[in-house]
Amino acid sequence: MAPVPPTSTSSLPSRRHVAGVTATGRIYLWDDASLWLGKGTGTTQWHEHHAHQLTVALQGCFRFRSAAAGRWSTYQAAVVPSHCRHQFEIEGATVAHLFVEPESPAGRALTARFSRGSVAEVSRDDARDATDLLRPLAESTASSTPSSERMVDAAKAAIAVLSGAAIRPDRELDPRLTHAIAYMRANIRSPMSLGRVAAAVALSESRFRHLFVAGTGTSFRAYLLWLRINLAIGAVMSGASWTDAAHEAGFSDSAHLTRTHKRMFGIEPTAIRPPPAKL
Repeated sequence: MAPVPPTSTSSLPSRRHVAGVTATGRIYLWDDASLWLGKGTGTTQWHEHHAHQLTVALQGCFRFRSAAAGRWSTYQAAVVPSHCRHQFEIEGATVAHLFVEPESPAGRALTARFSRGSVAEVSRDDARDATDLLRPLAESTASSTPSSERMVDAAKAAIAVLSGAAIRPDRELDPRLTHAIAYMRANIRSPMSLGRVAAAVALSESRFRHLFVAGTGTSFRAYLLWLRINLAIGAVMSGASWTDAAHEAGFSDSAHLTRTHKRMFGIEPTAIRPPPAKL
C-alpha cells in the first residue's frame, strides 16, 4: 500500500471523537530514543514530553494539533519538537512513533532541521523512505515478531532519514553534561539528586543546574522523571506489572507513575497492550 500523502489542515473522514486512546503494539527503548509501533484508535489528552517525536503512518493517517496553532492537521509523517504541547488523534491506523532526546546527536540535528517550535510536516521523500524502513516491521509482527535488535536498527535508520543525516548539529554537547547523563542512566535505579550528579562531574550544584538546563532545555528533575518513566515502560514491556514497574523506576506508587505517563504521553499507561501471543 502506498503511503497516504500528507495534507495541511483537514479532518479524518467520518471522525468520531473517542475519549482516550486504545492501542495494540510494542515499545522498544535504547539509550536516547525509543520506537512505539502499533495500531490505535482515539484522541490523547493535551501533553508534552522531553523528546522530539517523529510519527510515521504505515497504514492510514493521523492528526496532530498544537497549543500554539490550535487547528487539527492530518499527516502521513510529522515531527513534534521537544516540549511542544499537543494532542494526537488516530482512527485504526498503524503508526510508528520515534521519540528522540534533543540532546542526542540525532536530536540536535532534528532541532536544527525543524526549529519552528510547533508540529512540522515531513517531506514526501523522507516520509516514503522512513515508511519503507518501518512498514516491514509492522507487517512482520502480524506473523512473527522480529528481534529487538532488528527493530532498533530499523528505527535508527528511520531516525537518520528524518533527522537529515547530512545535517550537522548546530552545537556540540558539553562533555560534562554527556558524562552526567551517562551517570544518571547507569544509576537510575538508585536514589538520585542534583547534588549527587553535580559531584560526579566535579561541579557545584548551581553551576551544574545552569549547565543542565542550557544543554537539555529542561530541568534536572523533569529529565529525571523522563528517564524514570522510560525505565518503567521498558519493565512493563519485559513482563512486569505497572505496580512493580513503578517501584523499580523509583515512583512513589503506581498512581504517581500514571499521572506522569498521562502528562507526558496524553494516555493512561495501560492503554498500550502488547499483541496477543501466537499459539
